[in-house]
Amino acid sequence: MYNPTVARLTYRALLGRRRALILFLLPAMLLVISAAIRVLNGADDQAAADVLGGFALATMVPLIGVIAGTGAIGPEIDDGSIVYLLSKPVKRPTIIFTKLIVAIAVTMAFSAVPTLIAGFILNGNGQQVAVAYTVAALVASITYSALFLLLGTVSRHAVVIGLVYALVWETLFGSLIAGARTLSVQQWALALAEKVTGGGLVTSDVGLPTAVVLLVAVTVAATWFAGQKLRRLTLAGEE
Repeated sequence: MYNPTVARLTYRALLGRRRALILFLLPAMLLVISAAIRVLNGADDQAAADVLGGFALATMVPLIGVIAGTGAIGPEIDDGSIVYLLSKPVKRPTIIFTKLIVAIAVTMAFSAVPTLIAGFILNGNGQQVAVAYTVAALVASITYSALFLLLGTVSRHAVVIGLVYALVWETLFGSLIAGARTLSVQQWALALAEKVTGGGLVTSDVGLPTAVVLLVAVTVAATWFAGQKLRRLTLAGEE
């Protein structure tokens, strides 16, 4: 199911000069903000939870997910270079699965790792805040990658749609409308973070069992639909 050649090509596309600059920018901002807050306020558990929840999980993780998920396949479909892969003796579900693994790895590396470092900078992992938000970032990275990979296969405007979801639905509506929070990857991930901390500093509007079911269901469904979409792409001469 995993193809090293497809993975290598995908890594090369995602970590090209322009995308790499964007991928490094958000984690760098998080670390600078965290260091400044630690210098000004000292070790503050609430400040750590606010920064990791408000910036890292709510903004950085979905945005990096958009870049990695859509960038893993969207540009290849748009410019037609996907034909190169589809013409090779590689099963199309294998292409999708491999690209998903790469997107997840990139999203985790550029979001979960900086989240952990920022948490230790902010309060030294007091009340398990750093670990809790890192767990949330890890699981959210998987679901965001699957969702945005699917978007990359079905729309030429995947980046725009992904940004609208990440910034409008997750951040804006999720903070204002209770019902929207139930359909939020961020809230599902927070349910696991809440379990790690035991509640208090980290809370979620979604129960843990429901959150786990939704995270798995959305990830599997998005991956399956992406595979089906790629199956239906035909090459000249296949008909």
